[in-house]
Amino acid sequence: MKHTKKLLLLGALAALAVFVAGCGAQSGGDGSDGGTEQNQAAEEKSLTGTLDEVKDFMFVVTDDSGVSYSLTLEGGEATLDGLAAGDRVTVTYTGVLSEVDAFEGTVLSVVKAE
Repeated sequence: MKHTKKLLLLGALAALAVFVAGCGAQSGGDGSDGGTEQNQAAEEKSLTGTLDEVKDFMFVVTDDSGVSYSLTLEGGEATLDGLAAGDRVTVTYTGVLSEVDAFEGTVLSVVKAE
């Protein structure tokens, strides 16, 4: 009976050790997984829509399908000079644009759309 308990305990400890070692292992490869996300963030993208709201360092653009995006001017050299709420604009940016999450990127330019 004592032998059985010891064997079960040793087996459980061995399984735990394998589990813990697997959790701490780094993925192999050339690191291309992390680079893909960085490349997407650095890629220039554009959004065309209506300038709905303008605040100090933040503005809202609603695209043609009715989805609103909040963007910030922090970290870039873009301005909203000469633009007003209601204008149709094209925003050029890098980063990730989301309906629900905060804007993670840089606005490169905001110009009136043609």
